[in-house]
Amino acid sequence: MKLFKETFSKEEWSWIMYDWANSVFATIMMAAVFPIYFTNIANAAGTSGDYWWGIGTSLAMIIVAIIAPITGALSDFIGYRKKMFVFFLIIGIAFTAVSAVSDNWILLLCGYAIGHIGFSGSCLIYDSFLSDVTTPERMDKISGYGFALGYIGGSTIPFLVSIALIMFGENWGIDAAMAVKLSVALAAVWWLVFTIPFLKNVKQNYGIPKPQDSHVVKEAFIAVIATAKKIFTNKKLFYYIIAYFFYIDGVGTVINMSTAYGATLGLDTTSMILALLVTQIVAFPCSIWFAKLAEKFGSIKMLVFAVCEYLVICILGFIMGFGLENGIFGINVAVIIFWTLAIMVGTVQGGIQATARSAYAQMIPPENSGEYFGFFDVFGKFASFMGPLLYSMTKALTGKSSYSILSIIILFIIALLVLRAGKEHFKED
Repeated sequence: MKLFKETFSKEEWSWIMYDWANSVFATIMMAAVFPIYFTNIANAAGTSGDYWWGIGTSLAMIIVAIIAPITGALSDFIGYRKKMFVFFLIIGIAFTAVSAVSDNWILLLCGYAIGHIGFSGSCLIYDSFLSDVTTPERMDKISGYGFALGYIGGSTIPFLVSIALIMFGENWGIDAAMAVKLSVALAAVWWLVFTIPFLKNVKQNYGIPKPQDSHVVKEAFIAVIATAKKIFTNKKLFYYIIAYFFYIDGVGTVINMSTAYGATLGLDTTSMILALLVTQIVAFPCSIWFAKLAEKFGSIKMLVFAVCEYLVICILGFIMGFGLENGIFGINVAVIIFWTLAIMVGTVQGGIQATARSAYAQMIPPENSGEYFGFFDVFGKFASFMGPLLYSMTKALTGKSSYSILSIIILFIIALLVLRAGKEHFKED
């Protein structure tokens, strides 16, 4: 803790802590605990849990993608950014809490979906605050530490507590349903408590003059149109955000499809969960390390390195699946490869996301960071469908999961080609 106080300003440290705070929603509500609980509750009620989970998640993502540009534009008006952040924060935490007290599958789904909108909206505004809390030269470092603490904090500690409640709760008189409810309640409380430094210390330092209140929304729409034109006419931004569209989809696909891929190949569930926990732990120091390398060698060069490593990850994933499907080696070898992949992903997963955020922040005007990050969020959200679709289509055509994971390299290759094409526009030290 002393190291952090000496290294960062109060504003930087408070901004970093929000990654620690909000990551618990991604772990408990989106990935590890709540999806299984909701599916079981909905199935018991006579409906299809996974179907409605997909519908709820898709609707939340679509809504976020639609409102992101106007949300970002509104947050650029002086005095609005903090208010917009608090608005989405309250929505996220309040509706997460709803999911902790209800047994009705419809209310559970609504609580999750609306909470997801609050979570994503707050993260959008949070990203735009990066320009307010630090200088362009320190953005790689600050962004990297944010992701690092997110992995070791919200993505690990509450997850371990939840696992303990679910696995050993009966010894303490806590049944499985109550264990999940306590886990969800923990997510809401953790999120709120560790956001307090952000609420207290982070302020909007850049922005544009606020128009008359009656014209705020109109001016925001005008700003959105103007920003879209700037992005597509600024070659540096254009090349970067197109490359981001492809490589961030590849990263998301690797994260989201890893356990489904492993389960299809017959890997043990416990082993996979432990391997993914290792990914989170490895990602903590590696996110910091990656940020330091970005400061030394340049953000774009480190992004190219990360994309190349993901290419190798996909190829190793293909070898693992191909070997099992064709009897070249047994399950023990596949498990070793899976653990190797988990560690490899941990070395770059946080780094590529943190550097993607900081590199973009360095390219945009700080007074308009909200609306620019609104478009950044749109590209990230709309990119999320390509990888899973490519995976599924390849599986349908070949009947082999190994070829499906190999097909993901197409996204990374396109990203590399775009970064290469825009090389002359990226100024590196």
